[in-house]
Amino acid sequence: MPELIPNLRARRLFLDRHALAEAPVGPASGAALEALVERIGFVQVDSINTVARAHEMILWSRRQAFRPPALKRLIERDRSLWEHWTHDASILPVGLHGLWQHRFRRDAQRLEANWKRWFREGYEAQFDSILNRIARDGPVGTADVGEGEVRGKGGWWDWHPSKTALEWLWRTGRLAITRRDGFAKIYDLTERVIPEAHRRPVPAEAVTDWACRTGLRQLGFGTSGEIAAYWNAIGPEAAKDWCREALARGEIIEAEVEGALGQRRKTFIFPEILEDDPPGPAPRLRILSPFDPALRDRDRAEFLFGFHYRIEVFVPEPKRLYGYYVFPVLEGDRLVGRIDVKAFRDAGALRVKAFWPEAGVKLTKARRSKLEAELNRLAAFAGCERVEFTDGWERETLRRASG
Repeated sequence: MPELIPNLRARRLFLDRHALAEAPVGPASGAALEALVERIGFVQVDSINTVARAHEMILWSRRQAFRPPALKRLIERDRSLWEHWTHDASILPVGLHGLWQHRFRRDAQRLEANWKRWFREGYEAQFDSILNRIARDGPVGTADVGEGEVRGKGGWWDWHPSKTALEWLWRTGRLAITRRDGFAKIYDLTERVIPEAHRRPVPAEAVTDWACRTGLRQLGFGTSGEIAAYWNAIGPEAAKDWCREALARGEIIEAEVEGALGQRRKTFIFPEILEDDPPGPAPRLRILSPFDPALRDRDRAEFLFGFHYRIEVFVPEPKRLYGYYVFPVLEGDRLVGRIDVKAFRDAGALRVKAFWPEAGVKLTKARRSKLEAELNRLAAFAGCERVEFTDGWERETLRRASG
């Protein structure tokens, strides 16, 4: 009979693998910051900046000495990190570039049919001219190309052909992001951005083993579907086959993990991880990015923590239960609530609009003190001088989110 991983132990094991068990202290630049990114695997990039951008806040939640220029140096000067696609745009260790060669080919095949439906025609005709221009004149952004092309007004994906061409060449590996100006991507030839030692392709047959082995280690435990989704580098059938073969070899074992409500799910785990004694997390309270790696898989987060979370950015305001961009709140090994907070830098204030506790969580004097301490730290990180609480910010528990 498979061994049972009790829910408390499962949560602690998962948080430890994501660097959320220890106190968020210590160095947060140079080699230490690079090691942190390697430990958590990747850092998702997102443009929304109500307090800080997702990739910055993910790192700050784990090392509160972190400041964005340290990450910028690793990407743009040291070239030890780079930006490409996992399940979404992400910052990755540069050592993974060789493994991404298969993805460039796969994405070219997958995107071709869809992009011809989604985008205006004519972008393929721009490939050579853009590559030749960059080779001759250096890096470009989308504002530098497409002179004379019709600029769309239909939203984020209504791109002019040259912008579509830049994104295609990036997604398929011909170009790389050399830097961001503000949040705008600046593209250059890949060979000018990625060090030569990391551009050597890894054999295709090694990719599945790498994706499954590292994905399972990053998760601590997981189903074949969760393993496949971690890097989004292989399909679910390939992950199923790997799990079956690794199980037959005795490299992994089956276990059952207990969910927050007592439900059970079969899972795979490395035997040595099953023997780990995960530390009890620091009791402090942390405000997490909605795109934090620990929450990326919303279904897994709900299973383990009983925390139903959906971002409501694209939900019409009258239909939102919480708010446009609401941050999950972690205390120790529990997700205890969510908070609607925004930085008003011109006014020097971080304003708290609402805090909703999870069911069974009370905003006690001690918890309020921890929340205020974290908000003060977040305000300093966001470039604000003080925290302001709007009238009625303490809300009642809502039973379930939507969106």
